[in-house]
Amino acid sequence: MATLILVRHGRTTANASGLLAGRAAGVSLDGIGRDQAALTGDRLAAVPLAGVVSSPLDRCRQTARLILDRQSNAPYAPVEPDLNECDYGQWQGHKLSDLATEELWPLVQSQPSAVVFPGGESMAAMQARSVAAIRRHDAAFEAEFGPAAVWAAVSHGDVIKSILADAFGMHLDLFQRINVNPASVSIVHYGADRPSVYATNTEAGDLSWLANGIRSADAPVGGGAGQKTT
Repeated sequence: MATLILVRHGRTTANASGLLAGRAAGVSLDGIGRDQAALTGDRLAAVPLAGVVSSPLDRCRQTARLILDRQSNAPYAPVEPDLNECDYGQWQGHKLSDLATEELWPLVQSQPSAVVFPGGESMAAMQARSVAAIRRHDAAFEAEFGPAAVWAAVSHGDVIKSILADAFGMHLDLFQRINVNPASVSIVHYGADRPSVYATNTEAGDLSWLANGIRSADAPVGGGAGQKTT
């Protein structure tokens, strides 16, 4: 299968002020967020991407544009509604410090699979639609560009954490153990037998070794010698 690069959007004005932005309109990258996204674009410039798929929200589309601007080719750049932020319902727009006093907060931390946000979406539904979208796009990129294809998906923290939890074979209730920082890069390869996670939450480092994709193979006993650089 193709190789997936998961990118969280850069820091936003809401992140900086401690607000849960959710799907609110008009939430953009701040100066630090633009710099973060540009750095991620620079890291990915050595990797010819077959596509950059984005959540429909502005902060993800801005991040995707900074990645696309640094590609020497012109990757396919669709917007994918199923990579949208979780619908936090009545929690949207509130300060995280205030939400931490809500009765639902401990359940979000310890048993997210049971959480349905008031007036919004369940976290289980968020995971189901985002994982389905990722696997659908991954199969499509492989079908069009071959198994060496590398593509990126730009989305949100909880969405990416839920996709990584699925790739790790972890129950959603454990996904709070995963950290996904603004503009970070995580790498997943959906092999014939199982997904393999090659990186999570990276904010620096050379990615040129991804230029020719990742070849599916059995997991080496003892860990193997790692990926060859280009």
